[in-house]
Amino acid sequence: MGAFLKIMNTLLNVSLRQQAVFIPAKSLVADAPKNIKGITSVLVANLAKLGFGVTERLLWALNQTTPNFQASLLEKFREVMGVNKNWTPLVKGWDVPTGEGLVDHIMTFFANVFGAKGTRLECGHTIPAGTFDLERYNGCPYCGTPFEFGKIEVMGQGSKLKILDLWTEENVSIFFSDLLTSKTALDATQMDSVKILLKELPLPAVAVGMKETLMAVVDICIEQDQAQKAQSLFKSPADILRYLWYKHTGFLQIIEPKTIVKRTAKNSKHVGAMFMVKNTLDKSAQARLKATEDLKLKYNRADCQRVATWLNNLEMDTETMCEIMHPKRGMWVRFIRELRLAEYSKKAGFEKLKDVLDVFYNEAYTVWSGHVNKFRLRADEEATMKLLKQRPGLFARSLFANMLWFGHENVTKAFGEVVDKVPARLVFTLNMYAQNYFVKNSNRIVKPLGGVAKSVATNQLLKLYDEKQLDVMKASVQDLCLLAMRKRFANLPTENKTIFIDEMLFKIPVSIGDRSESVQDLPSALMGTRFAIEGDTVRLFMQWGEGLPAQHMDMDLSCRVAYANKLEMCSYAQLTTVGCKHSGDIRSIPHKVGTAEYIEINVNELRKAQAKYVTFTCNAYSNGSITPNMVIGWMNSQKPMKISASGVAYDPSCVQHQVRITNSLAKGLVFGVLDVEAREIVWLEMPFDGQVVQNLDLRNVENLLAKLDSKMSVGALLMIKAEAQNLEILPTAEGADEAYTREWAINTAAVTKLLVD
Repeated sequence: MGAFLKIMNTLLNVSLRQQAVFIPAKSLVADAPKNIKGITSVLVANLAKLGFGVTERLLWALNQTTPNFQASLLEKFREVMGVNKNWTPLVKGWDVPTGEGLVDHIMTFFANVFGAKGTRLECGHTIPAGTFDLERYNGCPYCGTPFEFGKIEVMGQGSKLKILDLWTEENVSIFFSDLLTSKTALDATQMDSVKILLKELPLPAVAVGMKETLMAVVDICIEQDQAQKAQSLFKSPADILRYLWYKHTGFLQIIEPKTIVKRTAKNSKHVGAMFMVKNTLDKSAQARLKATEDLKLKYNRADCQRVATWLNNLEMDTETMCEIMHPKRGMWVRFIRELRLAEYSKKAGFEKLKDVLDVFYNEAYTVWSGHVNKFRLRADEEATMKLLKQRPGLFARSLFANMLWFGHENVTKAFGEVVDKVPARLVFTLNMYAQNYFVKNSNRIVKPLGGVAKSVATNQLLKLYDEKQLDVMKASVQDLCLLAMRKRFANLPTENKTIFIDEMLFKIPVSIGDRSESVQDLPSALMGTRFAIEGDTVRLFMQWGEGLPAQHMDMDLSCRVAYANKLEMCSYAQLTTVGCKHSGDIRSIPHKVGTAEYIEINVNELRKAQAKYVTFTCNAYSNGSITPNMVIGWMNSQKPMKISASGVAYDPSCVQHQVRITNSLAKGLVFGVLDVEAREIVWLEMPFDGQVVQNLDLRNVENLLAKLDSKMSVGALLMIKAEAQNLEILPTAEGADEAYTREWAINTAAVTKLLVD
C-alpha cells in the first residue's frame, strides 16, 4: 500500500501541473456512493482554503476514494503549497515601516566594536538603546538572523479558485506521449515530469521529438540495464556527447567546461571587494578550483566499453561522424582519453571506432560550414546557396545574415525551394523574429549557453540598407513563412467544419526558443503569459533554505520601479518607496525550516505616481548562485490580503503564480514584470549577473519583453489553421468540432502538435 501511495503521489505532482488530480482506477471503491460523503466535503473545503476548486467529474471521483487516499491527497497539496514551511519575515507587521535607517546600523556597528551597553541578542550582537525598536522584529535587525517563527494564520482569502479536473490512467498516458513527441525543447517543469513518468510507467512506442528529451529516455534505459536499447536511440556522436555531459553535469545542453568554471567563479565574487583591502568574503578563487575539480572525468571499465560500443555501432559514415565531432573537438579529446577509447579501438570488433579516431586525430575530414564560409567570403552567391540548400535547418538559422550579405531576392528564392523541409519550429521562429532583426540602431536580447541574458547590437550590415529595403526584407520573410504554415495546415486532411478559440489563447505565446530553468509545481504557464491583476495589490514572496542547517545564506527579494525619467528600488537597502514595502532583509537561515521575504506593491499608488512597470527580481547576495529549491512568486486577490501580527503574509489561496529554482548558474533572476497601466503581470525568466538588483540592466528586460511580444500567440496560430482549413470560428466551445480552450493550452507539449512538419 505504501509503494502504491508513493507512485500515486509522484503522478499527482505531474497532474497538478496540468490543473488536474490523478486518481488511479484501483483507488476507487467498487460501490459508488449516491450522495457526497462528509469526508469528501471536508476535503473540498480544505482544498478551497488552499485556492483550489474541483469540477463535478472530479468531485464524484473523489467521493469514491478511501479516507486514507483523501488524507494523502490533501497532504500532497499542502506540501506543494508550502503550508508547513516557515513563512515568517524579519519584521512584525511590516506593512507599517519600522523607520530604521543607515544611522541605526552605524551606531550598532560601533556599539559592538567598542562594547557599548544595550540589549544582547541570541546571535551575539548588542543593540544599543535609541536605535532599532526590537519589539518590531522577529530576529536581529543588525545581522538579519531570525529567532521567532509564526505559522500561517489566514488562508482562503483568494478571490479566484484554480479549478481542478480529473486525470485517469488514459490522461497520464496521453500526456506522457505528448511530452516525448514534443517538437520544441521541454522546459524544466516538463523535463521533471518526463523523468517522473519514465520511472513510473513503461516507455511508449513513440518517436522522441527533441534531443534534450532523448537524454532522459537514454538515462532510464541505462538505469534499467538496457544499453542496447539506448544504442538504437543514438543517431550521431553529438547525441552521445550530450548524454555523457548531461550525466556529468546535469545540464541537458552542452555547456562548455570553461563556461561553467567561469560562471561558478563569478558567482562567488563578493561586492565587498570594492570596500575592503583584503576581502575575506570573495571566494571566487576557491570556487574556480572546486568547479575545475568537479568537472574532471572519471569512468570505470563498464562505462568505457559501453561508450566505445555506442560509437562503433553508429550507422553514420566515418567522415560525417568526425565532422559532427569537430565543433566540440576539445571536449571530445578529453572524453576519448578518459574513456580509453584508443585502447578499445585496438580490440577485435571495434574497427569502425579505430577508423573514426584515426580520421578525427589526423583531421582528415572536411567541415561543411567551412566550405560555406569560404564561398560566402568570396561573395560566391550561387555556390553558397547550393551548399545551404543541402542543409535546410542550417539555412534557416543563417537566413537573415545571408539576406544582408547577398541581398534578399535570390536568398529568399533559394530558401523558398527548401522551406518545406525546414522544421516547423524554425519556420515559426523566423516569422516571429524578422520584425526585430531588420531594425537599425537597436539591440537584441540573447542568452548564451550557461550565461545570462545580454543585449547585443544588431548586424552592422543593416547600415547598408535604407528603411524601405529593410521593410521589404522583413515582409518577404514573414510572407514566405506564413505561406509555408498555411500550406502545411492545408495539406492536413480533416473532416471538421467548425473551431472554437478561447480568447485567453491570444495572450499565450507559442513555446519556441525559451527554455525555462525553474519548475512550476502549480498549473504551469508559458514564458510571456500575461496574468490579469484581480485586486489593488500584488504581494511578492520568496522562501528559501528549507531542509538546510542554520547558516549564513543571504538571498534578496527586490523590485525596480521604472518611471518615464527615473528608477526607484525596493530592496534590503531601501525597505520602502512609493507604492512598495519590503518585509526586511534576512541574511541567515534558521535550522531546517527556511525563511521568507515579501514585498507589497500597491498598484493604485504606482498609477497615481505614473510608474510604467515594476520588475520582480531575486538575487544571491551570498557566495554562489541562487540556492536550489528557492520558491518565488506573487500573490493577488480581489479581496484585501491580511498580514498577521508576526508578519506572516503568505496565503496559498492567493498565489497567482510561483516557480521553484532547481539547477541554476544564475546569480540574479527576473521572474516577472508588472505593467502598471495595463494591470497585468508578464511571467518571464531572465537570469542576470550581480549580487544586487542594481546590477540589472533594464534595457535587457525591455528587449526580452519586445522579443516575447514578437512571438506569435497560440490564438493567432489557430487563426491561420482555421483560415487554411476553411473552418468556421464559433463563439463558444459547445458544438465546435475542434475546441481549443485554456485548459487544452496548459499541456504545452500538446500545443506543439500544431507545429506541422
